Amino acid sequence: MLVDGKWTEDWQPVQAKDEKGGFVRQTSSFRNWVTPDGSAGPTGTGGFAAEPGRYHLYVALICPWASRTLIGRAMKSLEAAIDISIVEPALTKQGWQFGDYPGATEDSVNGARYIHELYTMADPHFTGRATVPVLWDTRMNTIVNNESSDILRMMNDGFGGLATLSTDLYPNDRREEIDAFNARIYPSLNNGVYRTGFATTQLAYEEGFRDVFDCLDWAELQLEGKRFLFADHPTEADIRLFVTLVRFDVAYHGIFKCNLRRLSDYSNLSAFCRSMLDWPGIAETVSFDHIKRGYYSIETLNPSGIVPVGPALKELF
Repeated sequence: MLVDGKWTEDWQPVQAKDEKGGFVRQTSSFRNWVTPDGSAGPTGTGGFAAEPGRYHLYVALICPWASRTLIGRAMKSLEAAIDISIVEPALTKQGWQFGDYPGATEDSVNGARYIHELYTMADPHFTGRATVPVLWDTRMNTIVNNESSDILRMMNDGFGGLATLSTDLYPNDRREEIDAFNARIYPSLNNGVYRTGFATTQLAYEEGFRDVFDCLDWAELQLEGKRFLFADHPTEADIRLFVTLVRFDVAYHGIFKCNLRRLSDYSNLSAFCRSMLDWPGIAETVSFDHIKRGYYSIETLNPSGIVPVGPALKELF
């Protein structure tokens, strides 16, 4: 991680834990918003107006948080307005790295080798983890936001005027339900798989484990008789659910020991994933190779570095 702008130690998956040995996620540090007219958003300061070509999105295809933003970009057809750079899947001792691994890119804006260099460009004294996604302002040469939920919301609202597709990811008449669903799945499922996989005590592991499968059982019921959760198209809630589900059998079931059941044991959740992958633009944001190689590159959890050959994807989706 970075301390006062200096890279001080090799990358580790867990930088903080609670008194039970549970994984504690770092709070996002950059919380400005892109808005249609540049006015301030819910957090941060103003000055970030939606303009084509001004902003650049840094992502990792392994990462469910970054994938939220990629799917939002695809569903709003914002590819021409917001360019992207993609890091390699394997986590290095200096964190996320750009390179020539298939499906990855170089940093086409700043020429950085590692994501952490962007953080010190934005704040020379930054202390914390250098995470993705990163929404970068090429005019001000700074990070606008590194919180995936904010960036996903911006794809719908902030950049909405630049979108060539009108799909509403956060419809007014369903916002209360979407917010409640998001609040239910974040601690128990989205972050729950990490709480399980990065637990450092049996107690913390079992607490996370129970939360994950209680939430999966609940989500299975929410999708009974439905293709999507709250509309005839995917909304923000569907995106947030999907990015965890699509990684479940490929990574979390094995590397994170979330092994009570597989996603393929849930008929509604499996059908939902197929519907999401069939939606235009979404499948292109998913790389099972990056997902497997990324998670199984975490040395703390997999010292040998061996990447499993399976599972057979045709049996999952």
